[in-house]
Amino acid sequence: MRILLLGGSKSGKSMMGQHMARRLSAGAPMYYWATLEPRDGEDRAIVRRHLAERDGWGFETVEQGTNICAALDSRTVNGQAVERGGVFLLDSVTALLSNEMFRADGSVDFDAGSRIAEDLTRFAAQTGNTVFVSDYLYSDAFAFDDFTDHYREALALCDRALAKCCDQVIEVSYGFYHYWKGL
Repeated sequence: MRILLLGGSKSGKSMMGQHMARRLSAGAPMYYWATLEPRDGEDRAIVRRHLAERDGWGFETVEQGTNICAALDSRTVNGQAVERGGVFLLDSVTALLSNEMFRADGSVDFDAGSRIAEDLTRFAAQTGNTVFVSDYLYSDAFAFDDFTDHYREALALCDRALAKCCDQVIEVSYGFYHYWKGL
């Protein structure tokens, strides 16, 4: 089962993703593929909150903000190889794209969107039971600068690629869930 969860900031999508991954696990290992590379106090607070929320749930945290497929191929957690038959929660597509597009050295990779869309599709095919979390950032009519517009278009491309290969697509909004695909 592959699931894409979409929603705004603080909509509950990460918590819903954790519950879904737990239900999918049936005793299999659970991996929380954390993509946020904290750059400020707000980011560090998000990481602390997410760690506290899943404390004791049995997730092995894999911090991987870039190059997710290479990490999947070579990754071990606590000295054990990552089991492809486990359950994966990738949180979030939004941070992954940001890390890949807006690099730490200050450069911008305008081709990151298409590459990440392919990587996410390959990750989904290689992992089986996977929940992807992404922010719904591309639907308003506000005028943004060129960098932001390009990022939003790239995120929409990634989410469309995931929606195509996922069994379920669910939008989380104000505690309500709308199933766009699957049930």
